[in-house]
Amino acid sequence: MPTVRWLAHGTSWETTVELGTDLRAASKLVEAPEGDACGGVCACSTCHVYVTKGRELLSPAEEEEEDILDKAFDVRANSRLGCQAKVMKDGLVEVEVTRESLDAFYNEHPQAIDPRKKKH
Repeated sequence: MPTVRWLAHGTSWETTVELGTDLRAASKLVEAPEGDACGGVCACSTCHVYVTKGRELLSPAEEEEEDILDKAFDVRANSRLGCQAKVMKDGLVEVEVTRESLDAFYNEHPQAIDPRKKKH
């Protein structure tokens, strides 16, 4: 089974997934801090991640995803929307959660402690 690993705050979350699972859905299995304001319908960019390993294991980006990424912050060559990037082959996919996605996650989950905020 494929493995997906998220990186953020110097921490990692990892899970195995069935082929065809998108990164956003997989993040929920381990409560990785990946945003999803639109619920995974490719209408926002809050699930924006950087694929650092295993890009070739994912479904190719389609035009709709590329259009939404045009509106995202700090887009890079390895940017993907978690709701659109499906794991299609066995192996390890590693993603770094973007600042945009982290901001969205902590706004969506006010009960979660954001380690980026210093305690006073």
